[in-house]
Amino acid sequence: MLRGRTRRDQAAHVAGTDRTGDDPLDAAQERRVRAVLALGGVPQSDLPDGVQQVRLRLLERAASGREEPRDVSAWAAVVASNLAMDWHRAKRRQDRLGERLAALREPAHPSGEETSLLSLAVARGLDELPAAQRQVVVLRFFADLPVRDIAEELGIPEGTVKSRLHTAVRALRDRLHEDEVV
Repeated sequence: MLRGRTRRDQAAHVAGTDRTGDDPLDAAQERRVRAVLALGGVPQSDLPDGVQQVRLRLLERAASGREEPRDVSAWAAVVASNLAMDWHRAKRRQDRLGERLAALREPAHPSGEETSLLSLAVARGLDELPAAQRQVVVLRFFADLPVRDIAEELGIPEGTVKSRLHTAVRALRDRLHEDEVV
């Protein structure tokens, strides 16, 4: 049945009677996408968003002029599987960020005054960093992004990210020692 629709759609495309504006996924394909997402561990509440992402990617593919997938159902299932993996990566990243933020809120020292001084010194140190260094520090240590992802997002080599991180961390450490906070 799924292959039949794909053949019909391809025949319609060749004949010039493409159903532009129609839903790129039929009901059976949508059920398959939902099943792949659910089996991939995506919660029920996020399934509609996942299905919409698959639709969007199929429409973007068509709009870019690339050839339509030979088997839309199989292509949509692969995209759904990739979305499920992306969902888990994002969740892990969010969990790690939450843990780091929680750790920042919990005083490592018994004295709240010491923690406040350290927080203020770090904030002042970050403010004094050049914008490029501050950006990589925030992305690496507060957003918990790996160096590779930072380099891709900023469009710079990984070595540049590492260099900026090294310089910024050294400057922050020196600042904390100057202020006799650490």
